[in-house]
This record gives sequence, C-alpha cells and structure tokens, in this order.
Amino acid sequence: MAFQSPHRQDAGDSGMTTRPLVLVVDDEPHSLAAMRMALEDEFEVATAPSADEALKILQDQWVQVIISDQRMPGMTGVEFLAQARERWPETVRIILTGYTDASAMVAAINEAGIHQFLTKPWLPDQLLMAARHGTRLFQLARDNERLALEMRFLTSTVETRLEKRRRALREGMGFESILRAPSSPMNAVVAAARQFASFDVPVLLTGEPGTAKAQLARAMHYGSLRSDRPFHEFNLQGVPEDLAAMELFGAKRGVAPGNGSRIGLVQKADRGTLYLGGIDTAPPALQLALMRVLANGAFSPVGGQETLTTNLRLIAGSHRDLRALVAEGQFRADLYYALSAGEIAVPPLRARRGDVAILAQALLADLAATHGKPIHEIEPAALEFLENYDWPGNLRELANEITRMLIFAQGKVLGADLISRPILQAPPSEAGADRSAEAVLTADGTLKDRVELIEMRILRETLTRHRWNKSRAAAELGLSRVGLRAKLDRYGIVDPAGRLVTDEEED
Repeated sequence: MAFQSPHRQDAGDSGMTTRPLVLVVDDEPHSLAAMRMALEDEFEVATAPSADEALKILQDQWVQVIISDQRMPGMTGVEFLAQARERWPETVRIILTGYTDASAMVAAINEAGIHQFLTKPWLPDQLLMAARHGTRLFQLARDNERLALEMRFLTSTVETRLEKRRRALREGMGFESILRAPSSPMNAVVAAARQFASFDVPVLLTGEPGTAKAQLARAMHYGSLRSDRPFHEFNLQGVPEDLAAMELFGAKRGVAPGNGSRIGLVQKADRGTLYLGGIDTAPPALQLALMRVLANGAFSPVGGQETLTTNLRLIAGSHRDLRALVAEGQFRADLYYALSAGEIAVPPLRARRGDVAILAQALLADLAATHGKPIHEIEPAALEFLENYDWPGNLRELANEITRMLIFAQGKVLGADLISRPILQAPPSEAGADRSAEAVLTADGTLKDRVELIEMRILRETLTRHRWNKSRAAAELGLSRVGLRAKLDRYGIVDPAGRLVTDEEED
C-alpha cells in the first residue's frame, strides 16, 4: 500500500482555491532558479537540490507535477521518480535529460512511469507547456477516479456527457495516445493537428496506409469544441459506390438491404466529426455529394428526393497526392481545395526511427493484456532490429510482428531470435558490421562484392535466430566451425551486445 504522510492535504478538501504545486529537482542552483522563474507566474513552485530533499517535500505538500533532472549525484532522476511513483502514484512525473536513446527511454517508462521527457537545453515556453499538460493530466486523473467511485452507486445505464468524456480519457483517445520520442517528426504533426483541432474547418490528412491517420483524426475531435458530440469513421477504399453512398447518406425504405430505411453517417455525425479515409478513391458522383455537404451541409438519402442538412466537421484521409489527382482529372478541384483548408502530412514509420521502440513496447503491453500472456519487455538487440527495419506496412505491420513474437515467445522477454527473417535480413544500422558495404548494392560493383554483401546478411540473420550459437548456425549453413569463424572474422560480424562471436560451444 502506498505510504502518504499525514501532513499531506488535498487542496480540494481545504475549501480554498490554490494554484497547482510543481516540484522542481536539480542539483544545479542556477538551473533551479531559471525553472522557478519560468513557472512561478502560473504555478506554486517548490525546489529541491537533491532527491532526498525532494522526498521530504513530497511528504509534507500536495505536489501535482514533478520535473526532475536525470543526472544528479546520489540518486538519479529515474531512481527518484520510481520511488515517487510507489508512494505518490497520482503525481505526474516529468524528466529532463540530454540522453535520447530509445531503449533507455522505454526502460525509464517501465521503471518510473515517466509521463514526459524534456530534452536539454529546455526552453521556458516548453517547460511551461509541460507543466500545464502535467497539471491538466493530474486533474483529469483525479476526476476519473472520482467518477469511477460515483459510478459504483449509479444504477442508470444511460451514458451521460461526463461519462463519455471520462471514457475518452480512459481509452486514450486524445493527443496523449500518439506515442513518440522527444525528437520525433510526429511532434510537428501533433502540433499542427492541435492547432487545427480548435478551428472548425475541414482537414486533409495525407500519408501511407497504416500510419494511424484515423487515430490522429480522433485525437483532433477530442481536442475540438465538438468533443462532447459523436465521432464516426469510415474508409472508402474498396467499398462499392452504391454501398458507400448508403453508408454515408442513408437510404429510404425499400432501397437498403432488409427493406428498411437506414440513417447515414453524415446524419449520425451531426454536430460531431466524421473521418473519411481513402478519399482519393471516391468516385465522381460521391465527390459531388461530399462537395455539397461541405458547401452548405445538404445531402439526400439514397432513393429519396428530400434534402436534409447536417452540421458536421469532415476530416479526410488520403494515401495519394490529391493535387496530382486533380491535375490528372481524377479528383474534383473544388473538393480538394475545400478539404485542404488544413492539410497535414503524416510521416511513414521508416521516417520515425526513434519512435519504433516506444511504439513496440506499448503494443506489447496491450497485446500481452489482450492475450493473457505476461511478457512486458523487449530485449535491446530486438529493438535494434525493429528500429532498423523500414516497415512498408507501417504501424499495422509492426503490430503484426509484435503479435507474432508474443505468440512464439517461451520466456518472459521478447528476444531478437523471434523476429521474422525479412526484418533480420534488412540492412543493419549505422553501427552494423556491413553498413560500409551498403553502397555496393546500389552502385556499380563486381559480382563478388554483391555476393559478399548478401552473405554477410545471411550470416547475421542465422546467428540471431540461433541466439549466436555458432555450432547450430554452422550446421544450418552447411559450414564447419572453422569455416564459419573465418567468415565472421573476415566480415567483422559481432553480436548485438558488441561481443565478437567466440569459438566456444554454447550447447
């Protein structure tokens, strides 16, 4: 059971309205003073020069947000925040660090429950925004807990507006659900999406399939003034035109299957948001109908003559460049310009190298809970292979790979030997043994050079699958141990831990 000092008092119980209290921890006095100056206009600020002093403050005061430096004498920031998590789990924990290694960040999230990383050197506006988000998250969590207690005594099954907001928080539908590293290119995407979210204009999201455009659209809805109204999504890709029209605009009795009438998503999303994926595949008649909706909110159900109206916000997703389709005459220019009032390009996963480890760890946590298999870690060697792969299927392919690894795992950690062969055989990272030979594959070169490059990748993949057991790898490849050792020495191949593959048996 988490210990709390009897001196701690909830400000909400005192009958007085006080500003949120932020605790700043850093062993450098000038850094403490600078952070206090950046925050004190909006927050009560407590400072501590060490983790031990910070723990004393936490015992006596109701701290909502902790901002701690990582590198401190004695106890590190992660160690301190891990202790704070055990004793005061409701406090939001933010860490300042100059170290952005993906596996280190995943370890910090697991150990201390870090809510946000801030990289050095920090900016005053950046620090202030982090504190604002932290206090808001603290209050939302408190509201969520209070609502959960109230729901125990409610007998009504009607979902109230507050319950919808609480459920949205629980399911992580907002921008907080878009996981990314501190230096991720997704930061700029989320910043633009936040800006557009508060303005009631159509938005066009472009990007490859599987880049989570629908998730970004949902986050924009819950960050907008329409957040208490419905959010619906529908993907046009591969759907026949007549079926898509009925799904969107509804149908009169006798037209829809089953001989009944149907209410379309355009009507269901009234005063809310509709995300329409695959807009680049919309046929001409459907494009015209959507333009009518955007122009004056008017639409007609399939098989009907009357004109209905709706007040929805449309967010569209496209896999292709709509501007090029307009130039080719395949997409209406007026619809493109109506949609592109706000246009955001979502990068593919191969452009988000630093995010892959964080996303993989989060996927593992969700999948482990779904399938009831208690595995919560991915070894660093496996993360290196995952980070290095180009992921043509983007997040869907990554989720499939983590699922496959989870299914075949025998231990408590997902190892590199569980990774699929195409990923293991992908070109290595910049620190890999055969990166210097990568140019040979695409440049002019001899057959011998190209064959050697392929040989290096096969050796590396086979050793990884056999957990660097030299005897088993040699047997599979039809080599003697002496022959395998000669090739490893020739190419300088090392295992992910940096050790040269040794001559000893590992059976």
